[in-house]
Amino acid sequence: MSSVDDRRDVREGYRNGGATRSLNDSLEGEIQAFLIDEDQLYTYDDLTKVNPVTPATVLKCLQVRYSMKVFYTHAGCTLVALNPFQPIPDLYSLDVMKEYHYAHQPQEFKPHIFIVAEEAYRNVRGQLEPVNQSLVVSGESGAGKTWTSRCLMKYYATVASVSVVKSQDTVERIERRVLDSNPVMEAFGNACTLRNNNSSRFGKYIQLQLDRCQLLVGASVQTYLLEKTRVACQPANERNFHIFYQMMKGATDEQRKEWKMSHDQSFVWLPNSEKTIEEDCFHETVEAIVHLGINAERQGEIFRILAGILQLGNVSFSSSADESQPCHLDAKSKDFLQRAAELLCVPAEELQTCLRVRTLKAGKQSVLKPCSQAECSVRRDCLAKVIYAQLFEWLVTFINNSICADKSTWCNFIGVLDVYGFECFQTNNLEQLCINYANEKLQQHFVAHYLRAQQEEYVSEGLQWSFVKYQDNQSCLDLLEGSPISVFSLLNEESRLNRASDAKTFRVRLEKELCDNANISWDKFSKVPHFTVAHYAGKVGYQIEGMAEKNKDPVPPELISLLQKSNNQLLHQIFKDNETESQIKKGPGKTTVVSKFKNSLETLMKILHFTTPHYTRCIKPNPECKPLTFKKEEVIIQLEACGIVETIHISAAGFPIRIPFQSFLQRYALIAKHIKLGGHSVVLDLEADTCPQRHVEKILSVALKHRCLSEEHSTLVHCGRTKVFLTQVMLDLLEDQRKKILSHCAFTIQCCWLRYQRGRRHTHRQSATLIQAAVRSWLVRNRVRRWNRAAGVIQSTWRKWRLLLKSLAEAELDDAKDLVEEDTPALTPVIRERGSVQLSTIPEPVTVQGWPMGLALTSAPSMTVSLTATGFQKMMSVIASLNLPSRRGEYQVKTNQYTEELASIRAQPKGSVKLHCQRSPLLYADRQPDLKSDVTGFNEILLEKTL
Repeated sequence: MSSVDDRRDVREGYRNGGATRSLNDSLEGEIQAFLIDEDQLYTYDDLTKVNPVTPATVLKCLQVRYSMKVFYTHAGCTLVALNPFQPIPDLYSLDVMKEYHYAHQPQEFKPHIFIVAEEAYRNVRGQLEPVNQSLVVSGESGAGKTWTSRCLMKYYATVASVSVVKSQDTVERIERRVLDSNPVMEAFGNACTLRNNNSSRFGKYIQLQLDRCQLLVGASVQTYLLEKTRVACQPANERNFHIFYQMMKGATDEQRKEWKMSHDQSFVWLPNSEKTIEEDCFHETVEAIVHLGINAERQGEIFRILAGILQLGNVSFSSSADESQPCHLDAKSKDFLQRAAELLCVPAEELQTCLRVRTLKAGKQSVLKPCSQAECSVRRDCLAKVIYAQLFEWLVTFINNSICADKSTWCNFIGVLDVYGFECFQTNNLEQLCINYANEKLQQHFVAHYLRAQQEEYVSEGLQWSFVKYQDNQSCLDLLEGSPISVFSLLNEESRLNRASDAKTFRVRLEKELCDNANISWDKFSKVPHFTVAHYAGKVGYQIEGMAEKNKDPVPPELISLLQKSNNQLLHQIFKDNETESQIKKGPGKTTVVSKFKNSLETLMKILHFTTPHYTRCIKPNPECKPLTFKKEEVIIQLEACGIVETIHISAAGFPIRIPFQSFLQRYALIAKHIKLGGHSVVLDLEADTCPQRHVEKILSVALKHRCLSEEHSTLVHCGRTKVFLTQVMLDLLEDQRKKILSHCAFTIQCCWLRYQRGRRHTHRQSATLIQAAVRSWLVRNRVRRWNRAAGVIQSTWRKWRLLLKSLAEAELDDAKDLVEEDTPALTPVIRERGSVQLSTIPEPVTVQGWPMGLALTSAPSMTVSLTATGFQKMMSVIASLNLPSRRGEYQVKTNQYTEELASIRAQPKGSVKLHCQRSPLLYADRQPDLKSDVTGFNEILLEKTL
């Protein structure tokens, strides 16, 4: 492996415009021959095709492609992205997303960030171990990491949110909230620096949560080390966080009045406010906040807190002549302090006291001591920083609660890592040390996962391999985080001492304890105590003054107590269970900034270790951020720092895809089972044979012969001792055949299922027909039987009725001789003339014989009526029919042809006669004869003569 000095010499050689001196003449000839044909250099979309692979050839290819406005280039397993520093129309449009998403082989398209996104998405769908994916976007500040992460988020929100199962409103809500989390976090966590107009001043790892159907159902955000010192201290020519400038430029008159912020007011903590950048869009930030679900009342509390922080920055202190008295405040500072207190909803007197007087505890007693001017400024800055940091943490928690799905609804995730890039300023403090340490960890992850681990695995699996030298930064990490002695361990010890830190003393201790490490050095002639670390991306000098105090991150307890009493509900909530308060109660120095950041970074590394990583290296073409400007010196340093050339060497000769035998057999055994070679199917008995390697070789042989590939394509795959090593081309070939076979099997299954369903429906229809026929037959038989029984009953009843009527009619129409009369009294002439019957009182019962009741014979001038009735009901019928009122045992019968309902006469027609009566067998007789009728006689009757 090349040493740090060798690497530094190479870098200096490129800065001077020359090539490395170690290149021999033949190699220089090949390079010159390769570089002659510049017109074809832009066609090399994968740098592994470059021959020979040297920093000069790689740099030239990137330069030519950049001049042709081609900004993405493959470098083996890594995608190199050059920042154009200007909007490129239609490069990230919805149509381009769909084109890459629905492509059969996205790798055949032009290099693009969407290829990396689609590859990770298909790995999740393919369930290849490890299933969870991580997209690591790295590069220097200003290289375009934030924009790249934004494009990845938009891509997944577009292609993974199309659902026919879920309601469209739910899908749109998830997609909108995931996307709206970006502008909000950028407004509160990004700032304009010397190297980047939209520099992330915190790190974030976004987990996009997918369900079993690979649909986006939620997301979660994990943040790292917000640079909260920027709130109160901005380096020269840099700016504060975006949200403050957005408030200044986008607030309405009503909002300015509410925030006590006049148009002509300037703020000390908002330098370079005249500079306009793309991110200064207040309305878009507010709209995104609304979409996340923050109501208007809570929004007002947020912006009042931010306005209160700005007012605090304008408060200045002047020393008092008497050290026993607190520092003075002029009239303007008092006014600013009053506004800040009103906006933060705390008493102005208590706020002024907390900033100028500190509380010292001596046992159980508390002693108040006035603060010096410097201490007052520190306490003011500390108050602003802790408020902003806690507000940012609350915002991240709210976003997570808003967009995070329940654990039961998602099973896999795709992580997008966007962290601060490598930084080197004129003055570098603890923040830059932590940022560069994070970049060292990511670089080491890349080195360990790809450069070193892959080569070692090739040898252990039996591949013939000659090692490629690469720059390993493990020694630098040992310097920063090693055990037992390292920069961080010594810094934590210094911070835990209950005394003021001395920069010179700390430097002497660093020099004494770490003198054996070649990655650290000191400038003995410098007046400012500092130390220099040789990072993988270059040397950076760190100022020691104030580093231990920043690592302590002390917060005066009286400030926390004051904020807990705030009438601002949000401010009261975020400091109610404040972690800083618990730290103060437990004692000083329990948790430092470095230790907290180191622990969170270790957690991130564990997540990356158990996921499949995809690397995107963002390159900054020029330090001035000018559009389409390519500076070789700037680019070659970044290429070397990221190890791009070594990556290309390993990728060109290696196999990026490694699958264990068992996983390979489970996934691709059907290829050999379903493809026929020479008219015979290949049979694999996975249980009978104990050698899985033979099965793997058989599958690969079938796949290669089926595609009619030549022997030279056998370099696309290699069978190791426990794993199959594949190139991306071979993996695509296997996946293509597998998809075709699965499609064919699915089609066959569908056809069989349709035939089965069709036969089942036919059987069901036949069964239904038989059942219906049986039921109808049973119903008809029952109905016919009921009809037959009813007909029999009707016929029998009718016969009986006819016989009864016949007998009654015969009895009624018999001659007078049939009537037996006994002792019939003679009729009086009056009765004979009137045609009525008088039953007078006689000692014996009267016998009346005849039917129907009330019938009388009228053919004779005189008649004798004999009525015989037995039983109570019959007697009542006789009385009702003949209208016989009972009077002292006497019975009187009065008959009248008009008023009494007599309905029959004795007649002697020449033909047959039908007698009709209502509700009697005599159907047509009129029971109520018409008084106006011309018919006269004893009773009116209708005679229908039938000839």
